[in-house]
Amino acid sequence: MIQRRDVFQAISDPTRRMIIQKLSRGPQNLAGIIEDFGVSRQAIAKHIKILNECGVVSITPKGREQVCEVRMAPLDEVSNWVAESRTIWGQRFQQLGKFLDDEK
Repeated sequence: MIQRRDVFQAISDPTRRMIIQKLSRGPQNLAGIIEDFGVSRQAIAKHIKILNECGVVSITPKGREQVCEVRMAPLDEVSNWVAESRTIWGQRFQQLGKFLDDEK
């Protein structure tokens, strides 16, 4: 069974969010990413694999190293969803406020 991953799965884990934040400062190899985390290389590699499957991180081979780089475009999906949700809920709360005012 193929598991479909999306950007929301990428940001659902605090470690992956920290990796995204670190890579937003510039591309790094796995060793550079690992140094700020108190977990094994295998654990970070698993997070990087998920981020890559979600399209948030690209991995480019450079000699014996693999360089990871954040791809910000997929995160626009999250930003758009939040903005859209904020608008919808803002309208609903305004309607609720108006309803409550009318009931007084």
